[in-house]
Amino acid sequence: MLPLYPEIKPYARHKVKVDDIHELYVDESGIPHGIPILFVHSGPGSGCEFDSRCFFNPEKYRIVLFDQRGSGRSTPHGELEGNDTAALVEDMEKIREHLGIDKWVVFGGGWGSTLSLVYAETYPERVIGLVLRGVFLGRKPDIDWIYQKGLSRFYPDYWEDFKAPIPQADRGNYLEAYAKRMEGSDELARMAAAKAWSRWEADCATLHPNQRLIRHLTDPHRAMARCRIGAHYFSNQCFLEENQIIEGIDAIQDIPGIIVHGRFDLLCPLENAHTLHEAWPISQLYIVREAGHSATEAPLIDALIRATRDIARRFEADFGL
Repeated sequence: MLPLYPEIKPYARHKVKVDDIHELYVDESGIPHGIPILFVHSGPGSGCEFDSRCFFNPEKYRIVLFDQRGSGRSTPHGELEGNDTAALVEDMEKIREHLGIDKWVVFGGGWGSTLSLVYAETYPERVIGLVLRGVFLGRKPDIDWIYQKGLSRFYPDYWEDFKAPIPQADRGNYLEAYAKRMEGSDELARMAAAKAWSRWEADCATLHPNQRLIRHLTDPHRAMARCRIGAHYFSNQCFLEENQIIEGIDAIQDIPGIIVHGRFDLLCPLENAHTLHEAWPISQLYIVREAGHSATEAPLIDALIRATRDIARRFEADFGL
């Protein structure tokens, strides 16, 4: 199986002021004249991770990473004001303009796939290709599956831990209950809720327990933003109209894309990717056996590296590579 590319350091870092409140962290790595590719992290609220640059050949790509509003190294940390999907889409366009990029490839997984698709449907003239992993379409059934009823049937033991911070009377709507908990004044209660939220996703994201992923997602600083921002987005239906992505799919019918999805992805079931592929015939769907949701799993890493390699071959001549 193909491994990740070696870790590299950015050759440029930027702070991009996108409104009166939010300033985004952005960095560039690889080669300045390479194929521009934007990494759109999962979450919401996660920020980019230790290996986010490593899915791309640094000799072929101009790799752009950014932490979404309130996430990672963007400031203010965990901020909800002005933080919605339409704002994030406009942020991506501001980053493109700030960096002087005409068109780029967009790469996203989980929530990052949702945001990548909404951006591409909003600005199709700026996207030359898409690479999507663990597709999440942001529909109400997709959200309820994870945070109300569905996934809990496969992981009833982990679900008990997810329910634990929420009083019995509030369990009719876990998203609203978590959002309320994160706005409370009890710091210990907030931290317990944040860790339970992040641990739930970490436990369900892989076929086999991954302690490094669990530690990474439940890091106190990251967990607080993931829970606060995640509950904010999902309790508001991702700030999307129901089935908005599929309803707007005509906008990207001519944009090539590669969809990589684990056969045993229970967080975002394969039906999501299959529905997207059927609506978007130009796309290629790679179903990865023996893989769940997380991009830390070796079979998914292999498939994603092959996908970015295929995209590079497709466009390298256009960039003189």
